[in-house]
Amino acid sequence: MANDVDTLATARCATTDDMLKEHPDLAPWRPPVGITPRLSDAELVTLAMMQAILGYTSEAKWLRRARAHLRHLFPYLPQQPGYNKWLRKAARPMRSVNRILAATTSVWSDDVWVVDSTLVECGRSRETVKRSDLAGWAEYGDCASHSRFFWDLRLHLACTLQSLPIAFVLTGAKADERETLLDLLAAECELLRERPGQTLIGDKNYFGRGFERELSEREVQLLRPARKGERERPGAAKCSRTYSVRSTLVSCPGSVDSFHVLVRWKAMPRRASRQRRVSRPIRITRPWTLRS
Repeated sequence: MANDVDTLATARCATTDDMLKEHPDLAPWRPPVGITPRLSDAELVTLAMMQAILGYTSEAKWLRRARAHLRHLFPYLPQQPGYNKWLRKAARPMRSVNRILAATTSVWSDDVWVVDSTLVECGRSRETVKRSDLAGWAEYGDCASHSRFFWDLRLHLACTLQSLPIAFVLTGAKADERETLLDLLAAECELLRERPGQTLIGDKNYFGRGFERELSEREVQLLRPARKGERERPGAAKCSRTYSVRSTLVSCPGSVDSFHVLVRWKAMPRRASRQRRVSRPIRITRPWTLRS
């Protein structure tokens, strides 16, 4: 196991270093003259991704593990406060490097995506609503699966059948899933341009003639179960299980608590959330299975 971790860390660090040299604009800005950082950008990104892969949600515990077992790979390891500050500044290179790495995998070109959304609770008490930096972003919404009324955001996610995230966005709790999906596809237009005839699998909430017409204009085929009173839809019988983004959040400890700060990059948990989500495929506990 130790050899596998060492090999993964070495390969990740070397690949990241090559990417940052090829795309210097991805690295944080530094003056041409000054003190050279003791921890390189590639090493910092590798440390953050290894922390997420190995499941360490505590920075202090992760640094203790790294000092005990990865000291030969990282000659310098900062203390927890310094590590936290560096990670905040490294949000952009982490996002960009992981997007490039994801695009090099074979599952990135999968012609079937699963789309869904779920509420991300940000608070319940009135005092939380008053004091939170998410005022103006989060909204009150009801979660039928939990029978609760939350002050929260809504996570909209598109991923492959192999659970590789393709695109996601955070909106207010009352945002319409269909409009958000169309906006997400418009923002990531190059994804559909490279995949003509893409198939989307969604739940019953992705309905409407106008919505499906816009998807058809973008050469996207929608598969979803039939709503009550509708005729059986073509292809709906191929889906043998119901997928939910909620299952992906349950499998990632701490992700629900940290997702809300993606909206404000200056908030501390936001960096940890982005770090965890882009560093590994989501572990879907109830995956789609397609019958032949």
